[in-house]
Amino acid sequence: MTSLGAIILCGGGSRRMGRDKAVLDWDGRRAVDRVADLARAVGAEALVTAGADLGLPWVPDDEAGAGPVGGVLAGAKALGTTRLLVLAVDAPTVTVEDLAPLLLGGGVYEGLPVPMVVAADAIPADAEAGWPLRRLVERAGLVALPVPDGAMARLRGANTPEEREALRR
Repeated sequence: MTSLGAIILCGGGSRRMGRDKAVLDWDGRRAVDRVADLARAVGAEALVTAGADLGLPWVPDDEAGAGPVGGVLAGAKALGTTRLLVLAVDAPTVTVEDLAPLLLGGGVYEGLPVPMVVAADAIPADAEAGWPLRRLVERAGLVALPVPDGAMARLRGANTPEEREALRR
């Protein structure tokens, strides 16, 4: 039986946004809660936030400032599921429909390293926390699918107040 666990990447410094993206209000809810609900809606049996304690199950980064791959590695170890859904906390408007193609066979979207669906055993044994996400994607052999029409802004998320405002419209 295949089990799905979700890792919500929350460890960034939010410098361009100017405040913690995980706790930003999106229609009356924190971004991290919207992303967690999305993970559950697509079948995640367990989830962790990586890099920040936000009141949900979480794992600290093994080393501070190691980047998102550090969060993926720590989350994968903590979850112990056979498949992993990796989501960014700064993309709280992603939909179930956006994730459906990735959940079928795993992969990423062209030009975007997250969201990602990867088999836990495809994560290279020599993966390092400081790697760019794109290296992890390549080394795990993930397929890059075309971005669904109209989904790019939702999938890319909001790293600045201007991007957030555009997504909220």
